[in-house]
Amino acid sequence: MVTRYARKEMEEKWSVQAKYNAWLEVEKAVVKGWCKLGLIPKQDCDKIIANARFDVQEIEEIEKITKHDLIAFTTSVAHSLGEESRWIHYGITSSDCIDTANALQIKDSLLLIIQDIQKLQVTIKQRALEHKSTLMVGRSHGIHGEPITFGLVLGIWYDEIKHHLYALQNTLQLISVGQISGAMGNMAHSPIELEEIVCQELGLTPAPISNQIIQRDRYARLISDLALLASSCEKIAVAIRHFQRTEVYEAEEHFTLGQKGSSAMPHKRNPILSENITGLCRMIRSYAIPAMENVALWHERDISHSSVERFILPDSFITTDFMLTRLDSLLANLIIYPQNMLKNLNMTGGLVFSQRLLLELPKKGLSREQSYEIIQRNAMKVWESLQEGKMAQNEKGESLFLQFLLQDTQLQNFLTPQAIRECFEYEYFLKNIDNIFARVFND
Repeated sequence: MVTRYARKEMEEKWSVQAKYNAWLEVEKAVVKGWCKLGLIPKQDCDKIIANARFDVQEIEEIEKITKHDLIAFTTSVAHSLGEESRWIHYGITSSDCIDTANALQIKDSLLLIIQDIQKLQVTIKQRALEHKSTLMVGRSHGIHGEPITFGLVLGIWYDEIKHHLYALQNTLQLISVGQISGAMGNMAHSPIELEEIVCQELGLTPAPISNQIIQRDRYARLISDLALLASSCEKIAVAIRHFQRTEVYEAEEHFTLGQKGSSAMPHKRNPILSENITGLCRMIRSYAIPAMENVALWHERDISHSSVERFILPDSFITTDFMLTRLDSLLANLIIYPQNMLKNLNMTGGLVFSQRLLLELPKKGLSREQSYEIIQRNAMKVWESLQEGKMAQNEKGESLFLQFLLQDTQLQNFLTPQAIRECFEYEYFLKNIDNIFARVFND
């Protein structure tokens, strides 16, 4: 279970003790609210605020009889008080307490997740600046395309993570709402002012309208946002797993002293962290569907959502927190191999420069179709030569593609040998890196 490795700070926010602490915080806020409105005498209010307690073990024993956790809780709290206990849970319903308390736990937990994301952004930005000009091959369909830099790859990750940060910051406002609206949400037994006082006391916003519960579209938005964040984190993890493949070997997870990769093969250094992150992200995404299904409840409410939320709320936050912490550490310690990136970039004998040549010929009056035919014809010769075992470069350092192009008499009618060679310069592909970085890292 991920809780075995979870950060203590996040795990504690979803402990049984934390849940009842939040319930008691709400109940005390309601007492304070009634006191401000003149219903509860100040001396009774003061006694409740000072003395109200609960005992988890006692709650569990009472619940065996009541089969109702909130009643078991209020009964335990009443045992810590005198006659003033009659004001505990006055004029409110179970979900007024539970959903408002949920908002407190969710708000605090989401703030931790936002901190995790911001820390991850710092790490990605640092690595992106470090490798802004580190050349590598860009791939589409898994096939070599054109030269890019590893900094651009990291820039994509940074920008995508930024999307999720903005979404979760907005969701923080959406989810930080409370309710004190009574059994059916009609506020028949408590004035609207009570709800406003309680929510202000707790640092929440009153839900504009509620029935017996806070509407679960808010929860579904939260869990969906975490699921989308997980999808982007898995994208990063999958890329790292590819980069560490033996045939690619452009980056590698840090392998610590004494670490073992295989019980049978002592040479193995496996991408276990990114594989673990991939699995965790799958779990986080799996909570999105039940969260969405919780939106449709019977009439003013049923409790089909309750059992689901006992799983998905703590697990989503604890797992996401752990996953983000692990991903941040992985990226901070990721080992990059620029020489292998350059070797792979040159692997296809200069074919990565094909579009550069394709764009020069129309300038000389050729149609796109004619230009494409000339370039592709020579590119196919390179593929065939590589399959026959020929070297990607000759002893002069000239790529196969360049060699074939220089021998193409039709091409020479339009481009000089010098003009052809100029199409094989890496600097051409770096000319806008600074401009891209300025847009991505403008925060």
